[in-house]
Amino acid sequence: MTTQTITPDFTGLDGGIMELIRAASQTMTNAEQRVSKWVLNQPGGVLRLSVTEIGQAVGVSPATVVRFCQSLGLRGFQELKLRLAGEVLSQDQRLPESVDASDSYQDITAKVLRGGAEALIEASRSVDGEVLEQIAARVVKARRTLLVAVGTSAPLAQDAAYRLTTAGVSALHLPDPHVQHVTAALLGPTDLCLAISHTGSTVETLAAMRAARQANAQTAAVTSFARSPLTELAEFVVVGGSRETAHRIEALSSRLVHLSILDALFALVVAENPNTARAISRTAEVIVEHRV
Repeated sequence: MTTQTITPDFTGLDGGIMELIRAASQTMTNAEQRVSKWVLNQPGGVLRLSVTEIGQAVGVSPATVVRFCQSLGLRGFQELKLRLAGEVLSQDQRLPESVDASDSYQDITAKVLRGGAEALIEASRSVDGEVLEQIAARVVKARRTLLVAVGTSAPLAQDAAYRLTTAGVSALHLPDPHVQHVTAALLGPTDLCLAISHTGSTVETLAAMRAARQANAQTAAVTSFARSPLTELAEFVVVGGSRETAHRIEALSSRLVHLSILDALFALVVAENPNTARAISRTAEVIVEHRV
């Protein structure tokens, strides 16, 4: 006679994510229960931390945090963040920082723009320029630089690859994550893989970075959290987040910071690359052909 293990299904509960966590915790492993207790005690803290940082706070691996999320019927850690943000934050807290629901359209516009400017000023004080210079030096010397990113980070990678190309270096971004993964696996020791990721825990980006490391390529990253699965893979890491990452998921001001970091990287590459003047001149000549 065979026995069948039946896993309880809590996904039908109507009380929200916090009730789901309470109901499901008794069926979890001891390590997952520790994560459950931590999340229930400080749900707002989940919104401010990466999966790696929560693992360190609880004393478990990031994989255990992900398994905890999957035990709840969620797809992963980011869905947990989204569900908690919808449940534990008030409407005002979900708005951009300092914006109130009663503000006029003009006030909201001005506050959002000021918030972006403040995020950039804060980043200018905290971003490690020495690490960024080391990345720039490797971009200049690399046989080619592969920029990997998906989702809202992908346009930043595409723009950076194009601009680096105009500076006379071999740089590319491929829009298909699978092609990024394959291309990363075909890199070599003289190549550089540069990842851009807000959370540092996107599955496709991590897969490409692991492939690049296995190929003995050099690795670097631009991200918002100092400790994440991505920062454990990259040799050189530039952290540029902003205060809004504590309140909003995948917020735009972090993208403004990352875009400016990549702009600074471009400036450093131009300063270090002896072929820049000729490349930029030739680029200008080509662009003229596309202007009326």
